[in-house]
Amino acid sequence: MSFFNKMFVSVGIGAATVDTKLEKDTYMPGETVKGVVEIKGGKADQQIDEIYLALNTTYLKESDDRKYTVTATIDRFRITTPFTIIVNEKKEIPFTFQLPFDTPLSIGRSKVWVSTGLDIKGAVDPGDKDYLKVVPNPLMSAVFDAVDSLGFRIREADCEEAPRRLRGRLPFVQEFEFVPVSGPFRGRLDELEVVFFPAGNGGLDLMFQVDRKARGLSGLFSEALGTDETNVRMTVTNSDLPSLSQQIQNVIGRYS
Repeated sequence: MSFFNKMFVSVGIGAATVDTKLEKDTYMPGETVKGVVEIKGGKADQQIDEIYLALNTTYLKESDDRKYTVTATIDRFRITTPFTIIVNEKKEIPFTFQLPFDTPLSIGRSKVWVSTGLDIKGAVDPGDKDYLKVVPNPLMSAVFDAVDSLGFRIREADCEEAPRRLRGRLPFVQEFEFVPVSGPFRGRLDELEVVFFPAGNGGLDLMFQVDRKARGLSGLFSEALGTDETNVRMTVTNSDLPSLSQQIQNVIGRYS
């Protein structure tokens, strides 16, 4: 092994490479992600301290009246202990991990990806990036269908920095913004925002932000002052599916 090979490998030239292959690219929150990490040795033996997978997304953060996009790690998984990859050696390392229940859905501008990294001491760490399509699980789909049946249509979906009162293990929440185009809330609401939070036993905590239309002089003042919004929460489980639309209508109706 020549001095020049060692030197080039230390700056990433001719070093080990990594390629992650997922079993599929579409998953629901809570589902098990499976795949393999393929590693190919370079022009010199290298000590791999660890291989890790990081699940990432972006969200909007506001500072000094300016919004900008930042990257957040949803979760991180270590899949190996230290080992040595020798010159031109090929290894396949299988992995599985559970997609967290609070992973954002791939709706609107929200993107989710898995980044793979090799931690190599004294060298440039190689990496790989694979996007996931995250789709609603059955209970989330039922909530969307119920909101749709009440005459709402989605206008925007985005991940935004969460206020302290809503912040859990992640610094952001994904908001789904709907507008009433028909049904019982047309003319009564300006918009409806929905946020999902994981609950026990596979359920969901829902937070609705009900933005009422201004009615009369007091309503106009409330709208001007930004006090015409009401936050209300409810928990739903699979047992609620038969009456979910009616339950959501009753909750929203109390504040519209």
